[in-house]
Amino acid sequence: MFNDIGLPELAAIIVLGLLVFGPDKLPKVVQDVMRTIRKIREFSESAKQDIRRELGPEFKDFEFEDLNPKTFIRKQLENDDLGLKEIRSGFDLKKEMAEVADAVHGVDTGPDTSGSSSSASGGRVELTKRPASPARDDHPPFDADAT
Repeated sequence: MFNDIGLPELAAIIVLGLLVFGPDKLPKVVQDVMRTIRKIREFSESAKQDIRRELGPEFKDFEFEDLNPKTFIRKQLENDDLGLKEIRSGFDLKKEMAEVADAVHGVDTGPDTSGSSSSASGGRVELTKRPASPARDDHPPFDADAT
C-alpha cells in the first residue's frame, strides 16, 4: 500500500505528526490509524471472498486486478491463445512500405529482374542501367475539363 513512500517522505510525515498532534498524542493517533487500515483490509478481503463465492467455481482463479484494463490486456497478450505473435511476425512493414514506395517511383523490385542488363563483349561483362521513366502509353488519360 505504501510502496512508493521513501525515507524522506516518511520523515516528513513523522515531523508533521509531531507538530500537529504533539509527542503525547502521536502514539495513540498512529494506533488508531493502523487499526483503521486493518479494518479496511479485512473488509475488502471479506468482500472479495464473498464475490468469489457468489460467482461460483468457474471463477475460482478470478483476480480483481484483471478488472484493470491495462492488466487485462497485458495478461491476454502474454497468454497469446489467438496466435498474435505469429500474425505480427508475418508482417514485415518496412519491406512492404519499401515495395510500395518503389512501385510509386516506378522502380521494378521483382525477384527475377535486377534492374540492369548485362552484355558480354570479349569476355568482359558490362552492366548498364535501364531508364526508370515509364513509357508514354502508361500515363492515364488527361481530362482538361477536370482542371
